[in-house]
Amino acid sequence: MTRRHFLAASAVAAAGTLAAPAAAHAQDGPDTVDGERYADVLDLHGTPAQAYPGDARGNNPITVFADLGAWHAYALPRPTDPQGGFTGPLYLAQEYPWWLSDGLTRLQLTEQGRPLDLTAGAPARGTSLPGLLRLTHDLGGGLALTLDLRFAGNRTALLRARLANTGPAVRTLAAAWTGRLLRPATGPQREAPKLVAAERGVEVRFAKVRQTWDYLTDGTERFAVRHARPVRVVLSADGDGHRTELAEPVRLAPGETRSLDWTESYTFTEAECARAAKEADTALRTPERVAAEGTARWHGYLVRATEGVPAARRRTAAKCVQTLVTNWRSPAGRIRHDAVTPTLSYKWFSGVWAWDTWKQAVGTAAFAPGLAADQIRAVFDHQVPSGSAERPQDAGMVPDCVFYNDQTTGGGNWNERNSKPPLASWAVWEVYRRSGDRAFLREMLPRLTAYRDWWYRTRDHLGEGLCQYGATVDAANATAEDCREAAAWESGMDNAPRFDTSAVVPNRDANGTLLGWSLDQRSVDLNAYLAADHRHLALIAAELGDRPAADRLRAGAERIDAAVRDTMYDPATGWFHDTDLATGARLTARGRGIEGAIPLWSGTATAAQARTVRRLLLDPAEFGTAMPFPTVARSSPSFDPGGYWRGLAWLDQTYFAIEGLRRYGWEQDARRTVERLLATAAGLAGDGPVRENYDPLTGEGHSSTNFSWSAALLLPLLRT
Repeated sequence: MTRRHFLAASAVAAAGTLAAPAAAHAQDGPDTVDGERYADVLDLHGTPAQAYPGDARGNNPITVFADLGAWHAYALPRPTDPQGGFTGPLYLAQEYPWWLSDGLTRLQLTEQGRPLDLTAGAPARGTSLPGLLRLTHDLGGGLALTLDLRFAGNRTALLRARLANTGPAVRTLAAAWTGRLLRPATGPQREAPKLVAAERGVEVRFAKVRQTWDYLTDGTERFAVRHARPVRVVLSADGDGHRTELAEPVRLAPGETRSLDWTESYTFTEAECARAAKEADTALRTPERVAAEGTARWHGYLVRATEGVPAARRRTAAKCVQTLVTNWRSPAGRIRHDAVTPTLSYKWFSGVWAWDTWKQAVGTAAFAPGLAADQIRAVFDHQVPSGSAERPQDAGMVPDCVFYNDQTTGGGNWNERNSKPPLASWAVWEVYRRSGDRAFLREMLPRLTAYRDWWYRTRDHLGEGLCQYGATVDAANATAEDCREAAAWESGMDNAPRFDTSAVVPNRDANGTLLGWSLDQRSVDLNAYLAADHRHLALIAAELGDRPAADRLRAGAERIDAAVRDTMYDPATGWFHDTDLATGARLTARGRGIEGAIPLWSGTATAAQARTVRRLLLDPAEFGTAMPFPTVARSSPSFDPGGYWRGLAWLDQTYFAIEGLRRYGWEQDARRTVERLLATAAGLAGDGPVRENYDPLTGEGHSSTNFSWSAALLLPLLRT
């Protein structure tokens, strides 16, 4: 069962801080940016018809834009949709995305009591640019309207309407904003939002709703619209709509341009609301500064992300940056540092997963190393401490995923039943390579060491130095099947065929205390990851001046390498396989899985072993498919090109395999594989979203859209 399917099945069964406004995690580049070069790298057009943003599978068909870790987002109307405002907002009811409106602040203009057609001169145009959304309207007669939306902070968007008169006569215009709520169709959440008139605009107040699998609010959430100029608000008779009129008309002399500014803030707590009000006031006083800082920040992102990327691939790199930034969430609830979630486009993915984070941090470090470091901190904030009363046996463990809520506040998505593959030291080292921040290494080294020690204390059933995926002592791991399921999740490859017939065995300490469970198989990818973990820990120790520790860690990596080479490589199949815990037999009958290529990425394989793995990776009858690489070989009886971890191509595994080819000297193979990937993966070369995974035979995108780790690991591949 996949994590997505588990959450859906469970649904059937059953105080943040504000970051510095626009400079958070910014490293400014040159003063100017050619934004048009990266216009519309993603298609953000669409208008919802209902509050629930998902299709039948929970995916939002409308790609949205957010920035600076905000918990609300927007899109662009299609040319045939109502004009004058942006689509949305979309907001997160702590853990679940919902549309608040199809367009909460659409601008209407009248002249001498006559409504003006915003498209009288030409069709409206909506454009996504680096760091902002823009709507342009030609009203004819020399009158133009341009709307810009950008984020001024992690709770506030700044919107600006520029009215330009290029005609020969003075124009005197009345302005008003209109919009209506989209309410959830059923349940107590239907009554959660309440629209009220406020002194400077409108406000939506949310009632407390604790629907674990659909909608979570505490009754303190607010969505506030604040106008820079005085306004009058009239609510509709049913209370769900508003008309907010500018108190004074706008007079435009020939050749003159005037601006109307307002902010839209979404907050969770009363303290956040107060801080966001100040944030909004600052933005309204200095909108040009907000724009300049945003432009510089995004220019820096794109300069760094496209460094070394061929010109033909740079728009794809910009798409990856926009994907990651939109999925950035700032501290809120139990999330204590800035983090990147898998995607805002899928109902169940607005949390922080451990191994997603390791991979996302590697990609994010290329353009925002501060954000990359904070992602890692967001996970380690919840590392089980030594002496934990709840989990004394799990000191050092990193949970699978953390969300806005944990179990004590009614969260159902938070998961401590298992951990995730040990790629954290790799991620920390890659962030350091970009940032040069030794303090970050010093901060993380004891945490990384405790995490490594946890693996060998709770997942090495025989005490032999080789580990197994497993499950924790947890109320949700009540049965053997529960434990097997959690152990498969711990691998990250939830429903891979190699786990179909697995069982679990208990792990106990010398006193007989239960520490957790292990699968009855040693996994090749896990132990290759652990070899790499030792190597990266050695690099960190050496960088911090501890040569003896570095030597010990390198020796540990070599011992793991030797064990993997000697016991997990099968000469008959030419591949690395998991092995039976009791007999040591290689589990070749379960077929070849892409995990068998990880020993190339980790540098574990011998040159001869790497050659046979390379041959199979490039063989069209095995892994060398049109879209590289399937998670299960085509020759496997379990191969399913549409199966989640049973054949679909995942870009993280493709990345590891390509880097493995490069590590062993096959640069041309690596380049050709990347070229094939970019030519085959649907939407990557155009304005389509980056997908969670792809059909290996056709390149069709599958599962969720705007997926972070795919975007993150595409960034280094684009330089290949």
